[in-house]
Amino acid sequence: MSMSSEPGTSTPATSYSPDAAAPPPAPEATSAWEDFIDIFHAPAAVFRRRERGSWFLPALVVAVLVGILFITSQGVLEPVLDAEFERSAGAAMRANPQITPEMMQQARSMNAMVTKVMVFVAMPIVIWLVGTALWLVGKLVDAVQSYHAALVVAAWAYMPKVLDSMATAIQSFVFTPAELDGRYRLSLGVGRFLDPDTTSPLVLALVGRLDVFTIWVTVLLAIGLMVTGKVDRVRAIAAGAGVWVLGAIPGVLQALRS
Repeated sequence: MSMSSEPGTSTPATSYSPDAAAPPPAPEATSAWEDFIDIFHAPAAVFRRRERGSWFLPALVVAVLVGILFITSQGVLEPVLDAEFERSAGAAMRANPQITPEMMQQARSMNAMVTKVMVFVAMPIVIWLVGTALWLVGKLVDAVQSYHAALVVAAWAYMPKVLDSMATAIQSFVFTPAELDGRYRLSLGVGRFLDPDTTSPLVLALVGRLDVFTIWVTVLLAIGLMVTGKVDRVRAIAAGAGVWVLGAIPGVLQALRS
């Protein structure tokens, strides 16, 4: 015997699909350690993933690695440090005859101790300054990048500085002390070909930034601005060039004082 529902009381049949009710899958999470590798071959993806992440973690990693590389190679880098100190001391004594060699020797000992600490402390500060400069210059090219995103971009963009420190350490073991008469001798750029004793400090401060790793960092800053600031390539390149120029100011001011 079949049963039929009364008119007006039937309920239309509905089909249920589990896939329709399920939320869309979340994007696959990527470990920060993978980003430390991806930043060298897929930087845009890293900036896109980490735009709202921490900027201090990559900055800390850069600072620690650069600091360790400096400390471990400080012995073979001593000719470079001595040459740079002698030039600075000579300029200071010429500017102020009251400074004696004994006073400069005391300053040398103090400088050696301070350098070991500052090599770890200075890098996060530099990254913060570069991020601030990128954010400010980005405003000139109508970037919508947030201040936090600018710091994130700067922190990740500084990862090539670790390779820079590695290259410096390797070269310091290969070159003779006589060849290590200036810090630009270890750069992979124009500065390594200029005699620091005969070349103007101002020229060195400018062309010294024409090296592989400084340009690499600048390119990463421009890519990061394109991703997080939503600007086109031309404006990103212009902003990167502006940050490069701002980065030359401390060296130029030091050269002018000497």
